[in-house]
Amino acid sequence: MGSTALKIDGLDEHREVGSHRDLDDSSQELLHVLAVDDSLVDRKVIERLLKISSCKVTAVDSGTRALQYLGLDGEKNSTVGFNDLKVNLIITDYWMPGMTGYELLKKIKGSSTFREIPVVIMSSENVLPRINRCLEEGAEDFIVKPVKLSDVKRLKDYIMKEELVTTEESRVSKGTLKRKLEVSEEEDHVISSTTTSSSSSSSHHHRHHHLHCHRVHRP
Repeated sequence: MGSTALKIDGLDEHREVGSHRDLDDSSQELLHVLAVDDSLVDRKVIERLLKISSCKVTAVDSGTRALQYLGLDGEKNSTVGFNDLKVNLIITDYWMPGMTGYELLKKIKGSSTFREIPVVIMSSENVLPRINRCLEEGAEDFIVKPVKLSDVKRLKDYIMKEELVTTEESRVSKGTLKRKLEVSEEEDHVISSTTTSSSSSSSHHHRHHHLHCHRVHRP
């Protein structure tokens, strides 16, 4: 946990640039980030930084609410989740009551649906064993608060990297399927040709045998 002053480091000098980027990217689909923090002040900070960086933000106050949003809470009638919105990245505070960011990370990485989403952990404490544990569990990065605009820009790099990997995997998968179909068609063609050739040979042999028998029995 740990509160952060509402003054955002590096914001003023980037305000104009951020507004121009909003205009330039208005026709493009915004990247969607799920931000998790029990501190209202910290949620406002990360939400504002992400919006300056042209991201769509969904902010929740606990790991439980994050799981509800993703539909991983086991409740069939969740009133929080909006599963039609794709989440491109999850950023969560480490120390929260009820469920820590580390526990949330493990839940996400244990899900076949969401395990590929980059997860970034935030903390006001720079504790090396904690950082290593999160990275070993699959966290993309560990950010020490207060979160800065440069940190958020780095988050977008993680999102774009994941998108490129997903696109490449999709392309490879489609290419593999196409090759399998081509091989299957070639095999069908060979089988068809072999069957036709075999039938033709059998027919020729039958005619030859018939003529031979006819000559033998001629008076």
